[in-house]
Amino acid sequence: MWHDSSVLELAILGFLAEGPLHGYELRRKVAALSGHARPVSDGSLYPAINRLVKASLLDRRDEPGAAAARRQTLTLTAAGRDELLRRLREPAEHDITDGSRFFTILAFLSLLPDPGERAAVLRRRLAFLEQPASFFHDGDRPLRAADMSDPYQRGMLVIARATSRAERAWLHEMLDGDPA
Repeated sequence: MWHDSSVLELAILGFLAEGPLHGYELRRKVAALSGHARPVSDGSLYPAINRLVKASLLDRRDEPGAAAARRQTLTLTAAGRDELLRRLREPAEHDITDGSRFFTILAFLSLLPDPGERAAVLRRRLAFLEQPASFFHDGDRPLRAADMSDPYQRGMLVIARATSRAERAWLHEMLDGDPA
C-alpha cells in the first residue's frame, strides 16, 4: 500500500503529464510503478484523485463507456503541471532518503526542463548516499558487514552496500553529463 499520499499524488500527476487517462489506465500505470511492494488500492487512489481534482490540479470528465457504463477521463491542468514541476524540483527530504519514494521522483524527473534543476535533485540523493550508514550500530558507530556474525544481517548489509554502490555510480555518471 502507498504509505504516503504525496508520493501517490506525484505518480498521478506524472502519468497525467504524459496525456489524459481513464481512471483504470492510471491505476494500472501506478500499480506497475509501485510494484508488488506497494500495491495501490482503490481506497487510496481515488481519494488522491479527488483531492487533486478539488485542488484544481486535475480535470475529470465523464465519457460514454462500453455497455452504457460511463468512464472518467483525467487530465492534468496547467496548475497541476506547475505543481508536478514544483514537487520534482523541491522534493521533501524523505523523498530523497527513501529509495522507493526517490524512484517515483526518478520516474518523472525528465519532465523538469532545466538540466540544472534535475542535477540538483540528483546531487541531494548522492549526498545522502555518501553518508556512512548501517542498519546496525555499536553505540554511534555504524557496523559493517564484516562486523556481523549473523549471516542474514550480514546479507542485509552486503546487499545494501552493493545497491548503494551501483546507485552512486549511476548518479556520478548522470552528474558528469545529464543526457536529457
